[in-house]
Amino acid sequence: MRRVTLFVNGTSKNGKVVAVYGTLSDLLSVASNKLGIKAVSLYNGKGGLIDDIALIRDDEVLYVSEGDPFIDPQNEAKVTADQHGAHTDWLTLNIGGRPFTTTRSTLVSKEPESMLAHMFREKDVWGNKQDEHGAYLIDRSPEYFEPILNYLRHGQLIINEGINIRGVLEEARFFGIEQLTEQLEAAIKNTQPAEDHSPISRKEFVRFLLATPTKSELRCQGLNFSGADLSRLDLRYINFKMANLSRCNLTHANLCCANLERADLSGANLDGANLQGVKMLCSNAEGASLKGCNFEDPSGLKANLEGANLKGVDLEGSQMTGVNLRVATLKNATLKNCNLRGATLAGTDLENCDLSGCDLQEANLRGSNVKGAIFEEMLTPLHMSQSVR
Repeated sequence: MRRVTLFVNGTSKNGKVVAVYGTLSDLLSVASNKLGIKAVSLYNGKGGLIDDIALIRDDEVLYVSEGDPFIDPQNEAKVTADQHGAHTDWLTLNIGGRPFTTTRSTLVSKEPESMLAHMFREKDVWGNKQDEHGAYLIDRSPEYFEPILNYLRHGQLIINEGINIRGVLEEARFFGIEQLTEQLEAAIKNTQPAEDHSPISRKEFVRFLLATPTKSELRCQGLNFSGADLSRLDLRYINFKMANLSRCNLTHANLCCANLERADLSGANLDGANLQGVKMLCSNAEGASLKGCNFEDPSGLKANLEGANLKGVDLEGSQMTGVNLRVATLKNATLKNCNLRGATLAGTDLENCDLSGCDLQEANLRGSNVKGAIFEEMLTPLHMSQSVR
């Protein structure tokens, strides 16, 4: 009596030893019962189809098929092993000449959409170059790669002292490790000093003035001088455009030909300041004090305050000959005893403005709003032609 070992086609496990008797159909019936399948054909170990029971030798290993072609169990075992071991086998990376040994699962599991994951998920798919020791060659910086590899191992971002975090960020971006990139960007942002918006002090500004040649233009555009004491300083020709000068002490300062366009001078004190030829277009000086200021330039250079917000400003006693206040807002302002000869006040809002004792000879008030304005004790009579459009 002969006996054989039966396996399901393509496997080499859970085999059954059976006796061979009768016909081939009898053996297939036994195989169906033993293996729990519908046996249709038999193959030997080399894949040969057995169609006669006389061809079966004693102790032969046979593979039972349900009609499908022969599958070599050794190849199937290799595929299975690859599937189970594909993410656990060890490999070495040569990063910029320095070897790093890790597992495939480390490179693949944490960031499955990264470049490293795509490079090593399948064996030899990318055709990665290897050195003489079999390590995969990658031309990147090893010191920046090490924190990335450790992150892929345990999920924590740890950067040793002396390593530039920006270099690690560039490597993370190169390898497409998105979550790590976000962490690094946040870490860099947190390490940067907060923007300093604190006002510049008098001491700091005087240092700037002393270090600047007299013929050089000092640019202070957009700087914050809020509340600073800049009194009695020589600030000629300085560019203060869009600077914050609110609540500044500028008493008796020399601002001749300074650029204060769109600057914030709200609540500032400019009493006695020299404002010859100053540019204050669209500046905000609401509530500021400009008592006794001099806007008059003997050379004929006129100060320009066109469109400025001068609500509630106190300009009492100021010399403002020829000054341009076109479409400026002077609502509730005090201009008592001001010299406004030849001044341009066309379209200016002078509502409730106190113009007592002013000299408005040849001033242009066409289209101005003089509702509630006070014109007492005028030095020269105000002609209708000056205020008619």
